[in-house]
Amino acid sequence: MSQAHVEQVIGRLATDEHWRARYKQARAEALDALTTEAALEVTPTERRALLELPPEALDRFAGALDPRLQRLGVTR
Repeated sequence: MSQAHVEQVIGRLATDEHWRARYKQARAEALDALTTEAALEVTPTERRALLELPPEALDRFAGALDPRLQRLGVTR
């Protein structure tokens, strides 16, 4: 419901390989699970915008980040 929550979702998708992979497979389900797990509220308009994020753009952004900021895929 706030810009901060949207930023947290984008940040998690960019820095967490696990969430990025889930988002690539099923965007809506991954977004719903992520916001529920992290107790983040987004408006319907924000949700639609987040669902339109191209996975390739997230991959490019993640690739540009310092590896120390990345969370590599781990078994959960």
